[in-house]
Amino acid sequence: MVFFEKHGMEGKDFFHYTPLKNYSFPLHFHRAYELIYVNSGQLNVSIDQRDFLLKEHDMAFVFSNQIHEFKTIGYSDICVMLFPPEVIGDFYINYKGLVPEDNKIHWEKEIDFQKLKSIYGQKSFLYDLCSRIVEQSSFARINKTSQSRVLYQILLYVEENYDRACTLKDIARYLQYDYPYISKLFVRQMNMTFTDYINQYRISQACYQLKNTYRSISEIAADCGYNNLRTFHRNFKEIMTCAPGEYRAMD
Repeated sequence: MVFFEKHGMEGKDFFHYTPLKNYSFPLHFHRAYELIYVNSGQLNVSIDQRDFLLKEHDMAFVFSNQIHEFKTIGYSDICVMLFPPEVIGDFYINYKGLVPEDNKIHWEKEIDFQKLKSIYGQKSFLYDLCSRIVEQSSFARINKTSQSRVLYQILLYVEENYDRACTLKDIARYLQYDYPYISKLFVRQMNMTFTDYINQYRISQACYQLKNTYRSISEIAADCGYNNLRTFHRNFKEIMTCAPGEYRAMD
């Protein structure tokens, strides 16, 4: 199970809901709309280089192909929802190519997403959400520079290849760019090296599988691009400050 990869490419009525605790995920993007809702705790969400602090009952509404990440601050109990634009087709048609200046919405009470079982209940909730963000925020047209387009291509390559050998030199050859240019651009726009990013991405995918599958740690490590189990354990502990087995056992 890959949490974020290619979401929004499934059937038009696809609605994916996942509860997560103390979870973080590095910069990524996808076609699907994404809702990040905080039940309790705190979460820092970065969307197109704008930072939002989310607390209890706050939500971030991430639009299609917005580059975003989220990081737990101390503790977080969150829900992440992914759904394709077609679920709210009227809104998508009217706001395609636009993004909100303010992606953060506060909900007055706790949301029980388990009750959103039918497509009608889901659409009712989502259109209510659309109404709120239209009322509270202005919108800007997406303006991608040539450098941001290259970054999108790099991140997409990682999504599709993180489970195997994946280096920045491979990406440079694939995109037909000079490696020094790609390397400097990545560090400047991401504030980290590619090696640090790919390790964070792989470990975040491993965290999801540890909590949501019964696969063995060695199987998860291999599925996340680690041929050496010792390297996986070392990187996991460095990023998550605990061993994979300890993370799986946490409530």
